[in-house]
Amino acid sequence: MSFWKTSTGEEAYSGIENGSFETGGGVIEPIPANTNALAFVEEAKWETNANNACSYISLRWTVLAPEEYKNRKVFQKLWVSDLDPSSKNPEAKRDKALMMLAAIDFNAGGKLKSSGGSPSDEAMQVHLCNKPMMIKIQQWAIKNEMTGETSRGNWISAVSPKGSAKAETPTQTARNQTIDDVIPF
Repeated sequence: MSFWKTSTGEEAYSGIENGSFETGGGVIEPIPANTNALAFVEEAKWETNANNACSYISLRWTVLAPEEYKNRKVFQKLWVSDLDPSSKNPEAKRDKALMMLAAIDFNAGGKLKSSGGSPSDEAMQVHLCNKPMMIKIQQWAIKNEMTGETSRGNWISAVSPKGSAKAETPTQTARNQTIDDVIPF
């Protein structure tokens, strides 16, 4: 089979008109806010911001459950080294990021903490990746002032041990509540 033949035997160029091609599909909507999911860190590494002035830990999570979000990716930036230049309170943001990293490390076995220093890319890959735990997913939205369009995505507000909660969407949580869960006394 030729490299340029599709699985049906057609030439890949036969479906191209005027150099245009569209896969279709559209935009993937973000996972709903307050979704509890079973997930694991797929990738962990140090990255720098656009002007290479500040570094942060970048995590890419893969959702395992609930089923409707299985294999979806959620990206997380942990500003644990440099202060986030876009933050109104960068010291507090760094403190929260350090505590989040500590919780992720704890749930993954606590090996990063035992090194005592700043974790390397290799150490994070070995000690954080492929360790399932529960995450709480939220939504963010940013409006582009020039175009008026709003971009949306997800962020992680909490982590906990794998067996601590059932992976549920907010509608499932509401449906599973009893009157005793709703009344605060």
